[in-house]
Amino acid sequence: MDYNLHVRFELVDRSFVNIVKRDITKLASSFGLSEVEIGKVNIVIAEMASNLIKHTPKGGEILAKPITNENQIIGIEILCLDLGPGMSDPKRMLEDGTSTYGSRGEGLGAIKRVADEFDLYSRRESGTVLLARLYKKGQKPKASQRSKFDFHAVMVAKPGESECGDGWTMVQQNGVCQILAVDGLGHGENAHIAASAAVASFQKQTPSPPGMLLRKIHSDMLKTRGAVMNVASIDLKSNTLTYCGVGNIAGRVLASDGAKSVMSYNGIVGHNLPNTINDHQIVWNNTQILILHSDGLKSRWDLTKYPDLLQHDTSIIAAVIYKEFTRKTDDTLVLVGRTRP
Repeated sequence: MDYNLHVRFELVDRSFVNIVKRDITKLASSFGLSEVEIGKVNIVIAEMASNLIKHTPKGGEILAKPITNENQIIGIEILCLDLGPGMSDPKRMLEDGTSTYGSRGEGLGAIKRVADEFDLYSRRESGTVLLARLYKKGQKPKASQRSKFDFHAVMVAKPGESECGDGWTMVQQNGVCQILAVDGLGHGENAHIAASAAVASFQKQTPSPPGMLLRKIHSDMLKTRGAVMNVASIDLKSNTLTYCGVGNIAGRVLASDGAKSVMSYNGIVGHNLPNTINDHQIVWNNTQILILHSDGLKSRWDLTKYPDLLQHDTSIIAAVIYKEFTRKTDDTLVLVGRTRP
């Protein structure tokens, strides 16, 4: 199982609610959550689904994935993305007894109470994204244990398929974080095999410059259909971001003074790697945000119409980008990261 893959549940109308609740309950059980913890998951799903159906005639979707630490499942992450009218005052909607629909107004408040971590972003005429993370007993990381590197992603398979040809991973050591974002050619099983080979190769390498890592991964992928990818390295000691990409894994670095595109060379890792690939380096600080994504996302996405979005959890940022700009004709990966002060 790819622990980075979100399972997608579409909610078009009320008839889908019980099916979604049942399937996510099974998913939470497969993650090893206790009966008490699954009960909390049920509350979150019930309230998310209820609010989505009540407020959003166009429907939406719920995404769920395991939360892991050192490859062990420690909880579940649930995202609710709706296509509704959005909220004019999200903070007020969190107060018990407040509702835009004339109901009891318990939904958002109930989710916030049972979730270990909660966030929401809403924009009028665009809709709302809700995030809830629930951890197994004693598994929620303490603030002192949190990594300086805050990376989360939304990664979903092409609609109608169970295997995803996109992938990502990160390795941290001595104040350096190296990140891989990969898109196996095509979609389905063979694309998944290619992406998985890239991830496995990346994880076994010793820390190296991004371009060198791409060459090593290329050698390990010669028997696959190939993939496009980007390797980025953030060094907290030198305050630098170094990156190198091959193919159409796109990226941007967002900062207060604008955005910088993360360039890639033409080619396919595992098939035809360019003879010359050079690393590119820029200054990095904890006010910047790195976004890498596969071509399942429209290339001309723009966040200028989403005020204050970048102040939210990186999962919320990734989910909003996915919701607003996914093509829904391919696997989709949206990876968002920053460093904590």
